[in-house]
Amino acid sequence: MTTEQTEQTEQTERVVDAHLHLWDLSVSDYSWLPPGGPLHTTFTAERARAELDAAGVAAAILVQAEDSEADTEFMLGQARRHDWIAGVVGWARLEDPTTAERQLDRWREGTTALCGVRHLVHDDPRDEFLALPGVRRSLALLAEAGLPFDVPDAWPRHLAGVAGLAAALPGLTIVVDHLGKPPRDRDSFAAWRETLRTVAERPNTVAKLSGLQVRGEPFTVDAVRPAVETAFELFGPQRLMYGGDWPMTEPFGGYGQAWSVLSRLLGELSGAERARVLSGTASAVYGVASPAPERVR
Repeated sequence: MTTEQTEQTEQTERVVDAHLHLWDLSVSDYSWLPPGGPLHTTFTAERARAELDAAGVAAAILVQAEDSEADTEFMLGQARRHDWIAGVVGWARLEDPTTAERQLDRWREGTTALCGVRHLVHDDPRDEFLALPGVRRSLALLAEAGLPFDVPDAWPRHLAGVAGLAAALPGLTIVVDHLGKPPRDRDSFAAWRETLRTVAERPNTVAKLSGLQVRGEPFTVDAVRPAVETAFELFGPQRLMYGGDWPMTEPFGGYGQAWSVLSRLLGELSGAERARVLSGTASAVYGVASPAPERVR
């Protein structure tokens, strides 16, 4: 596909961004944010909407940025105010099934905004988090409720555990955020690829083409092509979804750069495959409506 054709595709296809963040420093601490850095500021729904409009993206799913009730309640409140927010992947205290069930019941009462759950496993000191008995019981509750479970930044500590979790709970849809965070060096890449293969063998797993930026490394088509092509091979387009990962992309050229890189790689797929990655998988996995009329730049 030529550059001109890719740009035309960007303008006409319906897109739901399956991975976007908002945060408000007056609401939560977000202790992982480096003080004084470009991300240590409030990122509003209005600013996000401007970024999506510039890329021609119709809707987005908000994803938690902190393991707290405050962050989840903040996102649900934003979803009530902005119709372009298709759903919210929130947080629940998974190691305590009683609390998790109470939280899920409260957040789902009277609203369909909560469409999934995530825990920042990469920031959790417990290497065995995904195998904890309490966590497994809570995730069984998610499966019963039809809610998927997102796993962020799983490589190298948790990616192998995702395969085991998927085997233990075949009724749970597991979303591998950011392809598990593939490394760039050759040896580590090979190990990541083999581990991701064991995850992809489980039919209840899907993955996001998102968050592929690496500090100190270029964020270009050539740089991320090996990881994206691996995802195409292992999962197939029908089990992949696009995610912009804004505002985490701000230090790497912003939303426009992320969209440009990924949309050019997606431009190499057939129209039906591209549509699946750009909206179909996210709509199916998170149970959200496909975007209304496409937004055109």
